[in-house]
Amino acid sequence: MDFSLFPYEYKAAREPSKKPVNQSSIFMKTFSRSVLALCACVLLNTATATTVIPPSFDELVAQAELIFQGTVTDVKSQWVGEGGQRHIVSYVTLRIDEAIKGDPGKSYTMQMLGGTVGDDTKEVSDSPRFKVGDRDILFVEHNGTQFIPIVGIMHGRFRLEQDKSSGGDVVRNDKGVAVSDLAKLGQDEQTEATPRDAGKPLRSADFKAAIRAKLSARNP
Repeated sequence: MDFSLFPYEYKAAREPSKKPVNQSSIFMKTFSRSVLALCACVLLNTATATTVIPPSFDELVAQAELIFQGTVTDVKSQWVGEGGQRHIVSYVTLRIDEAIKGDPGKSYTMQMLGGTVGDDTKEVSDSPRFKVGDRDILFVEHNGTQFIPIVGIMHGRFRLEQDKSSGGDVVRNDKGVAVSDLAKLGQDEQTEATPRDAGKPLRSADFKAAIRAKLSARNP
């Protein structure tokens, strides 16, 4: 796996730190293989978490190569590479329930830096964690070359949860906080400390309709 972008920490840690580091040039910096290996070795021994500038709704839709609703059917992690470039990669496979942008096929596998193999856990700070059965709407880019192939890392992952009162699906961000206003995406940084229902959750059908409307406006 050729990680062309590596501004994040890749570290051996069970619990990430909350101290942020400025990552204003996240989508601009590229590193050669030799520099990547050196960075990985150094970062494995650090414990500082990183942050990413949250993309707006317009940026999510524009930057994503694929947008789809899917259900996680398998998660596998394994060691790859040799010497200083040895690292853990996870393969997250989803059944495609609905394609919104692009053609992901009937099944799609994302290749992500980090994971757990045996007693060894390597993490990318703020990376989404997937498990079998998760239902999500994902904004995917550069799968196979970007260390986390999701626009804005955790910001391009939207969880679907069944609303107990209506029976329909509602949308939450990676932290489980309700998504209620698409205009505020990229403005309000929501964390695990934010109340889950700080606003009325957006219905998944409305979320997908908004994405398609944005795509139609961009490509009339």
